[in-house]
Amino acid sequence: MSDNNTNTQARSNTKGTIWQILGRLLTSAIVLAITAFFTPGFQINGIWTLAIAAIVLTAIDYLITKFTGLHASSFGKGFVGFVLSAVVLYVTQYFVAGYTVSWMAAIIGALVYGVVDYFLPGEQQ
Repeated sequence: MSDNNTNTQARSNTKGTIWQILGRLLTSAIVLAITAFFTPGFQINGIWTLAIAAIVLTAIDYLITKFTGLHASSFGKGFVGFVLSAVVLYVTQYFVAGYTVSWMAAIIGALVYGVVDYFLPGEQQ
């Protein structure tokens, strides 16, 4: 009986985790699109490039959080989070074709990304 409850909880936790990841990817794509729109020198060529960039950004953020404990967030983590966010935005262009950003655009983009992310509803880190 307890094994059945444990299996049910494990499956529901897995489903919850998948929905959290998909929600985070969707939020990341929306925030990234808004950031690219408002930031000069930041260009994303198409919806598929946006989707892939959101996946790459989420993966890089996850890896950084996993290995260092730091979250690439412009708000809530101070100067280190802001710089880390700018670096992640800049480095993503080396993994995604059609995604280009200059250093200055990455810095401005980190600020815009942080502001937009702060005002979107959801879990604030």
